[in-house]
Amino acid sequence: LCGKMNGCKRFVLISTDKDVNSTNIMGASKRLCEMIIQSFDKKIREGRAADLPPFYIHTEDEDGSMCAITGDPDGAETRFIAVRFGNVLGSNGSVLPLFKKQIQNGGPVTVTHPDIIRYFMTIPEATALVLQADTYANGGEIFVLDMGSPVKIDTLDRNVIRLSGLKPDEDIRIVYTGLRVGEKLYEEKLMSEEGLRTTPNKLIHIGSPVPFDADVFIEQLNKLMKAAYEGREDTMCDLVSEVVTTYHPEKARDFAHKVKAYQ
Repeated sequence: LCGKMNGCKRFVLISTDKDVNSTNIMGASKRLCEMIIQSFDKKIREGRAADLPPFYIHTEDEDGSMCAITGDPDGAETRFIAVRFGNVLGSNGSVLPLFKKQIQNGGPVTVTHPDIIRYFMTIPEATALVLQADTYANGGEIFVLDMGSPVKIDTLDRNVIRLSGLKPDEDIRIVYTGLRVGEKLYEEKLMSEEGLRTTPNKLIHIGSPVPFDADVFIEQLNKLMKAAYEGREDTMCDLVSEVVTTYHPEKARDFAHKVKAYQ
């Protein structure tokens, strides 16, 4: 589809370790994206690109109507892959800018849990490995980047405080706010069903995809798309949980009710 419409030969999805056994909607939505990539690649390889759901865009019409873009699927050649890794230092959403801002404001620095750990790499490292992973791709793979050893977030924030010329717990207070619903103490790199294959680069591995029925998934995806465009927010999380079975939206609802009752 992309190849036929725009001459795109490769499509690389930037995925995340949060989609492994995902317990929150962010991770579950990323897992959906990986399944979309795998389904698209499979259908194109089988010469069945016409089975794929149409793309939609929001037009600039005042009524917010959508326009389906199906294109001509015949001859589609795009290869779809995903590259999965953890947190990137200095990127949008990184904890470092938040810590720096909290320190500049005199604290406190907030951490959800004293034992929480995460994987990190720099923007240049992530960019170089993603581009190199693409050169190894045949289509449909989920590449997993070696993130090295995990970092304790509590250690990270204390080091940032020290590098700012201040003392943790004295000049800047550290407050532990508690794990949010669906948040893990650690992120996993691979699902338990997945194994690893090597590539010429020891920092890039290929996960063996978890098998699923692409035809069933496309039906589920169409339901999700219909609910999204109809604005049925109350059913979206339940529909996602039917596909990503490790995600349980009722836990998030219970947590939200507790927070509201406490407030």
